[in-house]
Amino acid sequence: METFEDYLATLEIPQHRARMEEVFVHITECFPELVKKIAWNQPMFTDHGTFIIGFSAAKAHMAVAPEKAGMERFTDEIAQAGYTQTKELFRIPWDKAVDDTLLEHIIAFNRLEKAECDTFWRK
Repeated sequence: METFEDYLATLEIPQHRARMEEVFVHITECFPELVKKIAWNQPMFTDHGTFIIGFSAAKAHMAVAPEKAGMERFTDEIAQAGYTQTKELFRIPWDKAVDDTLLEHIIAFNRLEKAECDTFWRK
């Protein structure tokens, strides 16, 4: 699997595929400088070689992984959006709206926080 399209093609439920594609298009339109990357069989966006945000599909939800720092910074907003969360990711149920503004804020935060980062993951 090399492209986002390859990843999306693995999703068997058309509505899940369409929802993830909508999220990817929105992020690409808002942050055209981000690079799309498939790693560990998951779609993610990077900036200057560093991880910004990643996604995966599960039976009941889309998982969003902004690294632990992103989770800690936005834990209240994630809860207010009605999403469940762990230390490393939050879950957007397939039947719940995607909070695009929250995703934009998380991405902007990670880009700013990692502007000088020269590694893929935060140290």
